[in-house]
Amino acid sequence: MRATTDLYDDFEDTCETCSIQFRDFGGRVRFCGTIRTVRCFHDNVLFRQLLNEPGDGGVIVVDGGGSTAVALMGDMLAARARDNGWAGVIINGAIRDSAEIAGIDVGVKALGVNPAKSEKKGDGETDIELEFGGVCFRPGEWVYCDEDGVLVSPSRIE
Repeated sequence: MRATTDLYDDFEDTCETCSIQFRDFGGRVRFCGTIRTVRCFHDNVLFRQLLNEPGDGGVIVVDGGGSTAVALMGDMLAARARDNGWAGVIINGAIRDSAEIAGIDVGVKALGVNPAKSEKKGDGETDIELEFGGVCFRPGEWVYCDEDGVLVSPSRIE
């Protein structure tokens, strides 16, 4: 995958960059793929369900409302993402088990960490348009992630 800076330079008229300064936690820092989305606040049931589906190299974008009060992903879910073929996840929220996740070959961008686990009610929505960090994440579009940030494009670029 080309660097997001190079992709932006070549496709700035058709792509957007996310202004949130995510931290990298997974064993893979550079990742890209088609977007799947989930909105969930302090509840990771729908996110877990998406991770159980074949990822086909896609990226799950999770809008946890920017809360770091509880973790939406731990090491078992990161391993599930890897095992089911997801390239990575972007979480507008927190994770836990960060030391273990660092050794799992999947991309994980999140705001921070918290040892508290999430609720299990099943609240939220999947495969909807999400907006945070000044960018719109639409299911089926492409997202590119690396050390310099997150770039979204309506179609595959490279």
